[in-house]
Amino acid sequence: MSIFRTVLNDSVIIHPPGFYIIAFQTFPFISVYFIFLAFVYVVTVLFNCLVICVIVFNHCLHTPKFLAVVNLAVIDIVLNTCLIPNMIKAFLVKDNFIPFNLCLVQMFVYYAFGTLESYALAILAYDRLIAICFPLRHNSVNTLRSMSCIVGLSWAFALGIIAFAVAIMTRLSFCQSLKVFSYFCDYAPVFRLACNDNTMQWSVANFLTFLLLVGPFTFILLSYTSILVTVFRMKSLDSRVKALATCAEHIILVAVFYIPLITIFTIGFNLRLTDPDQRVLSLSLASCIPPCINPIVYSLKTKEIKIRVLALVRKTKIGTDQQKNKPWRVNKRSHKFR
Repeated sequence: MSIFRTVLNDSVIIHPPGFYIIAFQTFPFISVYFIFLAFVYVVTVLFNCLVICVIVFNHCLHTPKFLAVVNLAVIDIVLNTCLIPNMIKAFLVKDNFIPFNLCLVQMFVYYAFGTLESYALAILAYDRLIAICFPLRHNSVNTLRSMSCIVGLSWAFALGIIAFAVAIMTRLSFCQSLKVFSYFCDYAPVFRLACNDNTMQWSVANFLTFLLLVGPFTFILLSYTSILVTVFRMKSLDSRVKALATCAEHIILVAVFYIPLITIFTIGFNLRLTDPDQRVLSLSLASCIPPCINPIVYSLKTKEIKIRVLALVRKTKIGTDQQKNKPWRVNKRSHKFR
């Protein structure tokens, strides 16, 4: 097995040909889990594409809120595409080897779009904050242009900072074990395999966890604190219910994304009360399930999207019925003509 060597600051940096992903090897019913993941991936792609098409092809939905929803849907598709097909391929082909450069690419895509998922939820919280707390300024402050700028800045920031975090992985030297105990080329399990100093990577991992997960979650909590204060100042009970109802789908998405991650990191990593295999399984579920649930929640809970989806289904059904009846009508007319 060849090893790539580069010289950095007068020291030899050893880059291996690749790594071996060794999670899920001890689970007895792992085949059932991968069938479930295949179902999750199909639902993720279909429903997110449906949400994107419904919003793009309906001009009345071209609003800042639904621009943020489209942003979330695109992120969901890329995030699960980065993970699930590779996991299923490794299981079917029985090949858990991933080349070094491809490992870094997967690491970058996963963490970049995981970060974007977190920021997308914060952007949706900002939309609800402006709509409920500043209703008179909503149309002037939260415009399509300002929302496009916010979304663009979140992408630039996330991609840039994750690119830096992945780039410094090339400064590590791997000369011993190449087995990564995770379900993908994970950042921390990989840098722990290094045989030179990994203090910088460890510091960056901790800092980015706070900046990219804790930061947006704190903003969401502060936003809903302000929303609740504003809602309870409303005199009408009906107004309170309507205001909170507009936040229902977003609260569900936040709970689905953050609660599993907080639970796993608190119990699994800090308290170390769970088995490592169970922790990896839980993390894979926490990564793959939210992109699948997000479009379903928005399709069922958002009135505007639900109306457009039902109209699209009716239109498709009517078109199908007309196609079925069309040949019979042609034959009838031809018979009458004769």
